[in-house]
Amino acid sequence: MIVGAYVGFSRVLVLAFPVFVLAWLRFAIAAVAMAHWLRREPDAAPLDGHARWLVFLESFLGNFLFSICMLYGMREATAIAAGVIMAGIPAAVALLSRLFLRERLAARTLAAIALAVTGVATLAVTRSDGSGGGTSTLGVLLLLGAVFCEASYVVIGKRLTGRLSPRRISALVNLWGLVLVTPFGLWSARSFDFGAVEPLWWGALVLYALAASMWTVWLWMTGLRTVPAAKAGIFTVFLPLTSAAVGVVFLGERFSTTHLIAFAFALGGV
Repeated sequence: MIVGAYVGFSRVLVLAFPVFVLAWLRFAIAAVAMAHWLRREPDAAPLDGHARWLVFLESFLGNFLFSICMLYGMREATAIAAGVIMAGIPAAVALLSRLFLRERLAARTLAAIALAVTGVATLAVTRSDGSGGGTSTLGVLLLLGAVFCEASYVVIGKRLTGRLSPRRISALVNLWGLVLVTPFGLWSARSFDFGAVEPLWWGALVLYALAASMWTVWLWMTGLRTVPAAKAGIFTVFLPLTSAAVGVVFLGERFSTTHLIAFAFALGGV
């Protein structure tokens, strides 16, 4: 639900900050807040090469690419439309679990995938009638990319929780995210007037950084220690529901018949 909320509100944040500056500051703020989580616990085994590779992939796909796809996608889509597309995360998790964790796809799972795809297709095909709320083809593609990045985050996270504590995973993944985005952030910051940003937006940025990089990662990794990846994917349905609620309640977006039909397919999949 926290992820869904910051996905919705990020539509406003990208109006105040360039995408790469926003992502860079997010990881930097969280890195300071989680610095004490980097230390290895006394009873924890040292990181081997495979674990280091998984941590990098977790950050590259689940943090870095997800943030870029999501933030740029939100410039081309409404929070409600993003919610419809993000409702495909459980289906994407099921697919990746089959490919990488060798979990079996039952007939119901295949039906769920078909429904989720139909929901996204409904939004994409009918947006031109004015009820889609200004979502472009590029926005749909970027948000679909974010869906598979988030699904990869679930599957890789399941592997990591057997090796590392949730706190250390959170800190290491965020630190890699900071390393990856810093060159882009510095490049984008050259032409950005930081003094023009109002205090309200700085406060919102701090909350966004803590929610996106610290709280949700720790909560998710702690839950994944005892919940199978495919089942955990079902809980990601709260992401699109919360994102849509933010769009309607706080951003004044109109919930149209198109959105209702698309959500019906997507949630039917769940």
